[in-house]
Amino acid sequence: MPIYEYYCFDCRKKVSLFFRTVSAAQATTPVCPVCGGTRLHRLISRVAVVHSEEARMERLMEDPSLMAGLENEDPRALARFMRTMQNELGEEVDDPELGEMIDRLEAGESPEAIEASLGLDETSE
Repeated sequence: MPIYEYYCFDCRKKVSLFFRTVSAAQATTPVCPVCGGTRLHRLISRVAVVHSEEARMERLMEDPSLMAGLENEDPRALARFMRTMQNELGEEVDDPELGEMIDRLEAGESPEAIEASLGLDETSE
């Protein structure tokens, strides 16, 4: 069931038309739903490509801008990495402690200091 986009030369609007089949779209003269005009030019529609989670993660790991700063132990780079991963996975931070950790990393605080203040460091056990 294709939906095609057209530009109407009569009313100068971009319109979308739904057809039950591809053959129906080819056999029918499109009519503008706005003005009833028949001088329509079919447009090339945007295409969405769905990638697997594995492919998305692979692409992220190959992105040098995302990985920059991690090897230098830059807390802001770690925070940027964590936020990007959350956005890519479509997950919100439901854990207030994790949200606080990311905020503090973005402010430049060291991961070790954050762990110690939250009682997460190994020496406090």
